Amino acid sequence: MSDSLYAEAGVSIDKGNEAVNNIKKMVKKMGVTEIGKFSGFFPLGEGLSNPTLVSSADGVGTKLKIAFMMDKHDTIGKDLVNHCVDDIIVYGSKPLFFLDYIATGNLEPNTVSDIVSGMLNGCLENDFVLLGGETAEMPGFYKSKEYDVAGFIVGLIDKEKIIDGKNIKEGDLLIGLPSSGLHTNGYSLARLIAFEKMKLKVDSKVEGLEGTIGEELLKTHISYLRHVRTLHEENLIKGIAHITGGGFIENIPRILPDDVGAKIQKVWPVPEIFKFLNKAGKVSEEERYRVFNMGIGMVLIIDKKNLSRVEEKLSAINEKYYLIGQITKNNGTKRIIIN
Repeated sequence: MSDSLYAEAGVSIDKGNEAVNNIKKMVKKMGVTEIGKFSGFFPLGEGLSNPTLVSSADGVGTKLKIAFMMDKHDTIGKDLVNHCVDDIIVYGSKPLFFLDYIATGNLEPNTVSDIVSGMLNGCLENDFVLLGGETAEMPGFYKSKEYDVAGFIVGLIDKEKIIDGKNIKEGDLLIGLPSSGLHTNGYSLARLIAFEKMKLKVDSKVEGLEGTIGEELLKTHISYLRHVRTLHEENLIKGIAHITGGGFIENIPRILPDDVGAKIQKVWPVPEIFKFLNKAGKVSEEERYRVFNMGIGMVLIIDKKNLSRVEEKLSAINEKYYLIGQITKNNGTKRIIIN
């Protein structure tokens, strides 16, 4: 089939090649030269007694709808990278490389370049490489100018140094690391409230928010790699929960032994975007902590005897943190109590 007939079917090989060439130019700064071939290679390195790979795959979800509405695509890739980073650093692993998948109905090379540029920025800031990816053009499957993205990350850790939460016990403390906003979860509910119930536009101003509602919802997901590396190098972390889909209520129990729960005190400043969404949508207390991160993107569990050292280390790298609770006995009903 000729490219002209394929183009008539809705797929442009020329645009695909243009997008790949744009990506090749961008990734040269990383020293990766094999983009565009069938696979990527990465040297595993040496020095670990029991090297173990850690991997994860994820997407950005309906946050993409905000990018479509604003026609702004240069931060979505960084959202994806940082989300995937946070999913594997809960074990203390070091990210090695990242692969992406972009699927669209009609390929727009400039849009793909914007998305990948965001990914590259995320990879560079987290000190690992974008090793490769796939761009699929599927006319009739996606709406015009819409797309989906997914990321695949691989990290490395010495098996003996994996943070697994097994030694978490009653009396341990919970440290909360602040989020930038919704990160990459809760957007279906946020869009329902903001754009369907409240009839707002992405450029609408909301009292209490610095920018527009669109700008607030498009704030980039934070990477907590620096926090974890700083503390893990001295074995100061017993467990980590990335507060993603499921909020506090679903994510914290994933790292707890069966005999304990957690009591959380709402001592951190809740970002205005959550106050707006919860009030405008009349979101119940339980649902808001099950859907949103409520201003805390990651929870670290530490031994109380190490609190001063943890505070010292985080202050030294100018990172904010909050002492938000402690580990309790499992009361058999609610494992996570929020006061």
